[in-house]
Amino acid sequence: MSDLLLITPPFTQLNTPYPATAYLKGFLNTKDISSFQIDLGIEVILGLFSTDGLRQIFDFAIENDTIVSDNARRIFTLREDYIQTIDEVILFLQGKNQTFARQICTDNFLPQANRLLNIQDTDWAFGSMGIQDHAKHIATLYLEDLSDFIVECIDDQFGFSRYAERLGRSANSFDELYDSLQEENTYIDDITLAILLTHMEKVQPKLVCFSVPFPGNLYSAFRCAQFIQSKYPHVKVAMGGGFPNTELRSVSDVRVFEFFDYITLDDGELPIELLVSNVLDRSETNPNIGFYKRTFLLEKKEVVYNNFSIRQDYKQVDVGTPDYDDLLLDKYISVIEVANPMHSLWSDGRWNKLTMAHGCYWGKCTFCDVSLDYIGKYEPVTASMLVDRMEVMISQTGENGFHFVDEAAPPALMRAVAIEIIRRKLILTWWTNIRFEKSFTRDLCLLLKASGCIAVSGGLEVASDRLLDLIQKGVTVEQVAQVTRNFTEAGVMVHSYLMYGYPTQTIQETVDSLEMVRQLLENGVIQSGFWHQFALTAHSPVGLAPSDYGIEPHYAEITFANNDVAFTDSTGIDHQIFSEGLRKSLFNYMHGICFDYDLQEWFDFEIPKSSIAPDYIINCIESEPYPQVKSSSKIVWLGNMPTIAVFENKIKGKQIEYTQMTFHDKRSTHEISMPSSQADWLIDNLENLKIGEGSVITYGQLKSSYEKGLDDFTLFWFGDEMNAMREIGLLVL
Repeated sequence: MSDLLLITPPFTQLNTPYPATAYLKGFLNTKDISSFQIDLGIEVILGLFSTDGLRQIFDFAIENDTIVSDNARRIFTLREDYIQTIDEVILFLQGKNQTFARQICTDNFLPQANRLLNIQDTDWAFGSMGIQDHAKHIATLYLEDLSDFIVECIDDQFGFSRYAERLGRSANSFDELYDSLQEENTYIDDITLAILLTHMEKVQPKLVCFSVPFPGNLYSAFRCAQFIQSKYPHVKVAMGGGFPNTELRSVSDVRVFEFFDYITLDDGELPIELLVSNVLDRSETNPNIGFYKRTFLLEKKEVVYNNFSIRQDYKQVDVGTPDYDDLLLDKYISVIEVANPMHSLWSDGRWNKLTMAHGCYWGKCTFCDVSLDYIGKYEPVTASMLVDRMEVMISQTGENGFHFVDEAAPPALMRAVAIEIIRRKLILTWWTNIRFEKSFTRDLCLLLKASGCIAVSGGLEVASDRLLDLIQKGVTVEQVAQVTRNFTEAGVMVHSYLMYGYPTQTIQETVDSLEMVRQLLENGVIQSGFWHQFALTAHSPVGLAPSDYGIEPHYAEITFANNDVAFTDSTGIDHQIFSEGLRKSLFNYMHGICFDYDLQEWFDFEIPKSSIAPDYIINCIESEPYPQVKSSSKIVWLGNMPTIAVFENKIKGKQIEYTQMTFHDKRSTHEISMPSSQADWLIDNLENLKIGEGSVITYGQLKSSYEKGLDDFTLFWFGDEMNAMREIGLLVL
């Protein structure tokens, strides 16, 4: 039994829990408030995709005569093959039956419908030895075939990472969602509520808190809340999370509060603590009675916004470590939808999720909700505390993979975290979201790689310098090309978020953006990407001052959700017509093919020729400014200590003693020779330059040390020998 039940409603991710409830549980632990958390999404998926689940699905389809298409008939005809194999496939995707990969990769083992029948030759992607990933890809398509059957024959609102998403998107009025909640439960509803009932009986909470991150979670959250209000009227129900934080900031429809007693906004720690205080302790001596933080509730049959508490939000150092206890961590399933290593990170692997910093340190992008706290309120965590939390989470979950879910991780903090990880000799795998800014030098990227960073994702957005300036992105296409080159050469994969249809964007700029993206992928400096069409949001700079960007918004009366706003662009261009061509071209580029296609081949309407030179990106990549070294630059040695041999070299008639240093790294051997006086100084300092318990040494400190007994340090530092040292692990940060 627990006082609180924290719920993530269906559906978010298959491979790892959405972290919001883990964050809240970690905070509640610091206040000695008992809580239990569940991810209804993974539990419903496992209920559907099981022997009994599939048998019931097929029975439902035939009883209700919903099998219409040839594809659905084929799946139904092969139903026994699906029923017989489903449990083993799920176990494999949970990482529990790895030898099964060889069976899955056999052509005639798994039943095949449209998705699998149309699979392309993927040997090029996975190779002869990448059998585990190849099998995951095949098993994923097998599940997607079954998903197609569910959508057609069982519930047309179903999706692996969303449910009834349409009802939550830009729902200015609550009418449609409310009407759908008056209808009979769907097939998915019945499964969801049966699982929820089990947890309610087991936990017996006094307060149930739903974290609703996306529109695709909204309907299920309301359906579950409706069930709780009906069956457990004494239990209070609250909603928070990403969706209300962005969409429900002006909710006024009283019918919403037939389902939820409270809706909280922004950081959840203090609001949930005050909810607990008001729900669990109704004594007259409780100083928090009637005082809430950023909370909507119903009073005298009217929606009121109670922000009366004068208490300040908790600092990030005080919110505790995310706690994944209670969640079924060994039940999540890894899937690979696209045969692209970078693209698969979002769906493959069980990642512990953390943030390096609250909010965004840049906070200027005009398409982004920078006026809201989750973006605009920037507060980093110290590197030592962050790595402390990582170690706690590793011991709790048994997983050493981390996805930092920052809006944009700060480069200086990333550097500090990498140094702290190396200092503690931890073996970690991690990735995060960044801005492609010039701080990401070649050496910083090498340091991040050494600490376990395997990938970064960042926004190139419109791939046009004019539009990047209008967006206030703070980068240029040339800079993006150079930064992504630095990451790629360090062995860190790069994903790029791409945008089309930004206000005033012309057709020519869209075509030129595609050409930029084609060249970036062809030259291998980004490995993955995703196009999305610009959406006007109410809380972005564009939404707050639309006339400055040449658009006319079409506002609707708001009683429920308020975020996406319809608009007319002064250009009059229908950007939607580019969607399929951009998607299709990028899909092929990500698989390393079709770079030689004319851009016109991706579209069924006439487009202008690109104005971008065919060698534009390669010229950007090959152009590199001379490295600047500041006195405060940190100098780090990532390599091993050398073996040495002393010999004499005759120069201009003089015998000069030289030292040959032989450096061994994991892949090769390097020999560097220099006068022994310089070599002795270097060897004495290399040990101190390794990341250890002491503070990191700066360039200025090295220069001072060298010039106490030797010549000009600048000549030495930029000489051939030290250039060679920088190639094998001497970093300037």
